[in-house]
Amino acid sequence: MNKPVMKNIALIAFAALAASSTLAAAHSNDARQAEQADYIDQGRDDGSITWREGIKLRREQAAVARLENHYRADGRLTRDEKRSLHQLQNQTQDHIAQEANDGWHRPWWLPRFGR
Repeated sequence: MNKPVMKNIALIAFAALAASSTLAAAHSNDARQAEQADYIDQGRDDGSITWREGIKLRREQAAVARLENHYRADGRLTRDEKRSLHQLQNQTQDHIAQEANDGWHRPWWLPRFGR
């Protein structure tokens, strides 16, 4: 094969690899958000996360999602943006665990209401 064709093939392969890694990162962020939302719902169901705590945790998750959308507005995430999102998601996970284990529980005889 001649050099221009090889260059084109290499560029196409590199572009495909870059696109797939970006999609994988987006999926992992979405999957992590979904796991955290499920954990909040489980806590709400078993009473370990109160209604107010659930509202606060969902607001925190929404803020992370808004920031991620802001970062993705230019079509890509830089390494610093990825690091920032990862740190925020770690903090959110810590806050969920803290609220689930803080000793505040919905009394067993009260039904769950709200989100």
